[in-house]
Parts: sequence; structure tokens; C-alpha cells
Amino acid sequence: MSVPFAVLASGSGTNMQALLDREERGAAYRIEVLVVDRPCAAEGRARGRGRAVRRIDFGQPDAGARVLAVLRRHGVRGILLAGFLKLLPAEVCRAYRNRILNIHPALLPSFGGKGMYGGRVHQAVLDSGAKLSGPTIHFVNERYDEGRILAQWPVPVLPEDTARSLAARVLEVEHLLYPAAADALARGVADGRDGTPRFRWPGTDAQGGADLWESIRNAFGGAVE
Repeated sequence: MSVPFAVLASGSGTNMQALLDREERGAAYRIEVLVVDRPCAAEGRARGRGRAVRRIDFGQPDAGARVLAVLRRHGVRGILLAGFLKLLPAEVCRAYRNRILNIHPALLPSFGGKGMYGGRVHQAVLDSGAKLSGPTIHFVNERYDEGRILAQWPVPVLPEDTARSLAARVLEVEHLLYPAAADALARGVADGRDGTPRFRWPGTDAQGGADLWESIRNAFGGAVE
């Protein structure tokens, strides 16, 4: 039986789409509901797969209670933040301690914190002169981007990169790494190992999809030989 999860999103929902696609190939989770804080393209992706969508104003003082009510109504046992820009209410963090994951488009602990999302992150990486970037999957607590790291995947910063080209290369890896992390979390929750999931790299098990090496090579834009 698949573990019921919720996704929280604020934007295009491409990572949620990757999660849904992985679910169809036999993941240990099922996305039961999408929670958004604004009208966004992620809503259409969820409805297109027949999933419930709930919109909540996170500026209201009762936002945490409303989120928890939705999660309980759908029997949610884990939460995946996918481009969600608000700080998760403390009561939600407490109720789902070690069962909430977020994806950040840089190698934390660098380039994280309040206001660091999307193109701002990638431009900060370029401005720093860093030679590597890449997504980070981490557990969520009451502070921005400070939860324990579950997985990272380095992506090279090329000399000709712009924020947009770097973002596109990192996003390819996000779409591989996040579903693998979500699957690990679901298996951990199912086995009673909250907070200690056994992570498997994409492509290293029978349900991992494309060959791992080819996935890495494609994500690195052919920079790996």
C-alpha cells in the first residue's frame, strides 16, 4: 500500500510533475492532495491527475490549523515542498517532524535562507564564482533551509552559464533526485523509520528509471565523460 503524501507548491509544479510521474512507475508514496498559497500552474498539473487541490492563505493566523485539517482529512503521512515559497507554520513542522522534505536548487548550507529561491539562488552561485552547484534535499524545520540534509547531487557551473542555463541544468537533476528522496521517505515512514530513510540513488534499483550514468551525463550537459 502506498503512503499518502501531500505536496505544497507555489509555482509551475515541475517537481510535482516529476513526483507524479515517478509515482506511476511504482513509488512507495501516493500524492493525495496539493496545497498551494496562490493561483499557480501546479494546480492544473494536480487536477490533470485527478488529485485534490486546496488553496490556503498563509498570511492568516490560522493557516497552520487549516493546513493540518486538510492533511488529516486526506490521511497524509508525509509532506513534500516543491517550489513552496512560504515558511511552513510551526505547528505543521511539529506534527510532521522528520516527515517533511524540501528541495533547494543549490548545495546547502550555501545560498539558502529567506528570500533565496529561483533565479536569485542561481545568480548568487554565479556571482560567488563557485564551480559546483546542484540540488539539495533536506528535512524541514521552523527555519528556512536549515533542516538535516538527506541528499545532494553536484552539477558543474560552466564558464558560459547564465542564471537561466544553470537553473535548467540543475532542474534536470532535481527531477531525478526528488522522486528518489520522496520514495525513501515513504519507505521510511511505512517501516517506522521516520527521519532515517534509506536513500537509493536514481537508477540503482529495478524501478529507478534511466541508467544512472546516462542520467548524470545528461544532467551535466555532456560535461561528464
